[in-house]
Amino acid sequence: MFSIFPIKGTIGDINGFYCDGVSAGLKPKGALDIGFIYSDTLCEIESIFTENKFQAAPLKHYLSLNKDFKTNFILINSKNANAMTGQAGIDDINEIFKELKEVHTNIENPIMSSTGVIGVPLPKDKILESAVKFDLTVKNGTLLSNAIMTTDSYPKNCFYEVKLENGKSFKIGAIAKGAGMINPNLATMLCFICTDANIPKQDMKELLLNNSTTTFNAISVDGDTSTNDTVMLLSNQTQAYDKEAFKEALRLVMDDMAMMMVADGEGAKKAVAFEITGAKNNDEAQLIAKALSNSLLVKTALFGEDPNWGRIASTVGASGANCNEDTLTISFGNILVYNKGEIYFDKETEEKASKVLQGKSFKISCDIGLGDGNFTAYGCDLGYEYVKINADYRT
Repeated sequence: MFSIFPIKGTIGDINGFYCDGVSAGLKPKGALDIGFIYSDTLCEIESIFTENKFQAAPLKHYLSLNKDFKTNFILINSKNANAMTGQAGIDDINEIFKELKEVHTNIENPIMSSTGVIGVPLPKDKILESAVKFDLTVKNGTLLSNAIMTTDSYPKNCFYEVKLENGKSFKIGAIAKGAGMINPNLATMLCFICTDANIPKQDMKELLLNNSTTTFNAISVDGDTSTNDTVMLLSNQTQAYDKEAFKEALRLVMDDMAMMMVADGEGAKKAVAFEITGAKNNDEAQLIAKALSNSLLVKTALFGEDPNWGRIASTVGASGANCNEDTLTISFGNILVYNKGEIYFDKETEEKASKVLQGKSFKISCDIGLGDGNFTAYGCDLGYEYVKINADYRT
C-alpha cells in the first residue's frame, strides 16, 4: 500500500534539484524567457517527443546523444522554437553549451528545450549572455514556469509526495507550458517531470508511454501538433521506489498538466470531457473521442453554448469507427438528448442541455451500443480570442 499527497510546491522543492527563470531579452519589457533545471547528481532521463516529422533542433540534438546518457542540466527558452533551422540550429545549441560549460564546469551532458516562433534563428548571443550568469543554487520553480510560457495565461506546476508502506517516501513534480497547438498526438507542449524516486531506467519509458495515452494523448485545443513537443522525466534516484506507487503518482502529475493545458486553451472558457462507452473496442472508442475533441464545429458550438447534438452525431459518424444510429445515445451532462433512434430534444430538454454548456467544465457522453470499448478525451471551446491570439502570435 502507499499514500499520495498533493503538496504546495514546485520541482525546486525536491532535494537535489535547482531551477530558475530569468530575462534574456527574447520577450519584450523584460519578461522572463529562459531558465534551467539543474541536479547536483547525474540524472537518468527518458523522453517522448512530437510525431511531427519536422522535429526542432533541440529534439535532434537530444536524439543524437548516446541512448544511455545521463544529464544534470536542461536549458529552456521561450519565444523561439529553433525549428526549421537546419544544421545551424543544432550548431547553435552546441556552441551555447560549449561556452556554458566553460563557466559552469559542473554541468554534464546538457540538453536544451525550446518553444516559440518557428523558422527564426536562435538568438544564441542573448541566451548565452544570461545563461552564463545562472546561479545553480537557486530553487525557484515559480520563476522557471513563468519563463517557459508563451501564450499561456498562467504557469503550470504540480507537486506530490508519495509515502510507502515501509515508511520510506519519494517526491515527484512537474512544470509545463501549453495552451495552443495542442492535439491528441503525443504531447504538444513542453513538460518537465522531476523525481527523487530510485526508478530503474527501464521503468521510466514504460510508465511515461503507459500514462500518456489517457493524459497528453487525450487532449486537444486546436488539432495542431507542434515541432517541439516534449515530455521529459528526470530522476536523481536518491530516495525510495515502488513501481505501482510511482506509476500512479506519475499518472496524477501527467493528468494535472494535461488538464491545465485544456483549461488554458488559447481563449478557451470551457473544459470538456468527451466520454465514449459501448464502442466496438477501446481503439474505436479512442478514435471517436478524439474526433469529437478535435472537431471545429463541435468546439464552436461549445463556445456558443449551443447543445447542437447533431454536430456530435455527425462527428461520431464521420470518425471512421463502427456506429449505428439505432444503438447510439448522446447526453450533455446527465441530460439525454438522443436515445437509439429517438430524439429527446423538446424545448425543456434543450434548455436543460444549454445550462450544462454554460458551465466552465462538463461532460458530453456517447454510448455507441456496440461493445465494451471506452475512452475519454478532453478538449475545449474555440472562439474569437483564439483567432486574435494566433493572428498576432509573432508579435
